[in-house]
Amino acid sequence: MSTAQFRVSDRGQMALPAEARRRWEMGGGGTVEVADLGDALLIVPSGQGGLRALLEDSILEAGGYGQLAADVAADEPDLA
Repeated sequence: MSTAQFRVSDRGQMALPAEARRRWEMGGGGTVEVADLGDALLIVPSGQGGLRALLEDSILEAGGYGQLAADVAADEPDLA
């Protein structure tokens, strides 16, 4: 997994890096889904049967975002 930091303009815009556009086949543009997880935003390319819905269901099955984050932090202290 890689992470990056991006500047968001005063209009709320940011650019998706060319490498990510190529990887997700979005060279000609496309749509993404944004999940507000409370303490974080999850940006997911649209398609593939509603990945956002799948992620939301998985988080709820794990007891909600707070519980999932606590479990991850207990297992991986470096991610806390």
